[in-house]
Amino acid sequence: MHISIIGAGYVGLTTAVCLAEIGHEVLCTDSDQQKLDLLRKGGVPFYEPHLTAALQQSHATGRLRFTDTIDAIKSSEAVFICVGTPPLENGEADLSAIENVAQSIVEHAQGYRLIVDKSTVPVQTAQQLRKHLQHYNKGGLDYDVASNPEFLREGSAVEDSLHPDRIVVGADGERAVSILRQIYAPILEHAFVCPIHKKCPQRDVPFIVTDTNSAELIKHASNAFLATKISFINMVADLCEAAGADVSMVAQGMGLDPRIGPAFLRPGIGFGGFCFPKDLQAFVRIAENFGCDFSLLKEVEKINVRRADQVISKLKKELWVLSGKTVAVWGIAFKPDTDDVRFAPALGIIRRLLAERVTIRAYDPQAMEKAKSEIPDVTYCKDMYDAANGADAILLLTEWNEFRNPDWTRVRELVRRPLLLDGRNMFAVDEVVKYGFEHIGVGRKPTSPSTAVTITA
Repeated sequence: MHISIIGAGYVGLTTAVCLAEIGHEVLCTDSDQQKLDLLRKGGVPFYEPHLTAALQQSHATGRLRFTDTIDAIKSSEAVFICVGTPPLENGEADLSAIENVAQSIVEHAQGYRLIVDKSTVPVQTAQQLRKHLQHYNKGGLDYDVASNPEFLREGSAVEDSLHPDRIVVGADGERAVSILRQIYAPILEHAFVCPIHKKCPQRDVPFIVTDTNSAELIKHASNAFLATKISFINMVADLCEAAGADVSMVAQGMGLDPRIGPAFLRPGIGFGGFCFPKDLQAFVRIAENFGCDFSLLKEVEKINVRRADQVISKLKKELWVLSGKTVAVWGIAFKPDTDDVRFAPALGIIRRLLAERVTIRAYDPQAMEKAKSEIPDVTYCKDMYDAANGADAILLLTEWNEFRNPDWTRVRELVRRPLLLDGRNMFAVDEVVKYGFEHIGVGRKPTSPSTAVTITA
């Protein structure tokens, strides 16, 4: 099929590349001309595993092209809206970009169009989109509006697109459902060659058809629930620290219950990225606009904000006076396998430390260029060892695989004080203390070489 993607951000570009991978002819556009120029040269404006190679392959075959918005709207039967919906000051989603696309469709499209909203939007957005099209349509446009929410995880977006847990389609007519089923048929029928695995997992992918309102709520409800799960286990971690328990053991025991499951039961410094914080605030505002009190989610947000306080408090307890100290930061991105620093917990922690007149030496495998524009007053280092040089403490804030097996003997020689604050519970306690380090985790009893004998990793 001929498909157009409006918006070349994380969702739009990944969607465009993966729809081209499974055999469709895809036009992708964006309002940022510099971004389009980069994409035409085979570059990608952000780091996402497998995306650059898949883009270059699809671009080389001609199945994926980058063009202007008017050409994209005129050329394809199906138009996917993948523009940003950033938060306004009150937490509500800014839908101006959605409206701008709708207006462009009315002005430039003739004949039939399936307009698919893939952006994360408040419930009833599809209804408003239909009303807008109806009011401004001069009669030359026949259309259906559908909601097709994305469930992509940064760091595994290509994998999630080609091998999704489910495909949700919200539509009020069979014509729209039929076209979307045809678009996703190669994934549903395993009829494509996966660029990651070559041999695709042969699991059934549920194709869920709902009304548009329900589809829009599925996206927000999913993210809000996952955020709630993270804040819950972080509160349990605080209780474990106070009571002398080990949160990893508690989480393991909880996760074996199939009604709970182990996913997202990993305590740490809090959730970040552009989705969870933004979607949580938007969901609260959505509920309030419909007269529903979602105070539960307000508390989830408060718990998450307080995670940075926990890190600073632990560091102050060990280092006594922070001013004049040097702290090594391992990891800046909000999660591994991405260069995204939007709402990254690490940035909040670094800002707090800088305010305490701490010298920061930081390293991240992918996110340092973007971090420099956010926090320039940091020494950005060539690797984890360079960051550790002369440090009074090491903060592990993003659990990149690169950090999993450091040369602890080398690190011990570089630091001024062997103190590790493991903000992601990434390291085995006995392994760290074996090399003379004090270990402070999340939801675990602080451990030093002299007390390591009492600890079971």
